[in-house]
Amino acid sequence: MTDVREQGLQVFRELLPGVLPDGDVELPDGLGGEMLGLAMDNVFGRLWTRDGLSRRDRSLITLGILIAQRADDELRIHVQIARNNGLSDDEIAEVIYHCTGYTGFPAANSAMRVAQEVLHGDDGAT
Repeated sequence: MTDVREQGLQVFRELLPGVLPDGDVELPDGLGGEMLGLAMDNVFGRLWTRDGLSRRDRSLITLGILIAQRADDELRIHVQIARNNGLSDDEIAEVIYHCTGYTGFPAANSAMRVAQEVLHGDDGAT
């Protein structure tokens, strides 16, 4: 069995093809540099590899959590991951609409702007 870092890198490559090169990857170190390593080990290597939920289901959950936290930077990445995990643009929008009742309109409105930027390359203005 490969180690947790290798599993995390593999899952990340599958979720976001082309972002990380194949083969050995030097992750940054120094002040704040360990964050990516922690994400590869703990989030992608341990959580995204667990049995019990599909990657599509994990994407639905992750979108809701990130919307509630108003974590726009992470949401940008996970909107693309959700799409790669089989969610349609309409389903991503529906997650955001659903969140208005639980996270509040401002959080959902921010999330919709982020999703529009990621999915359509626009600023969300009408």
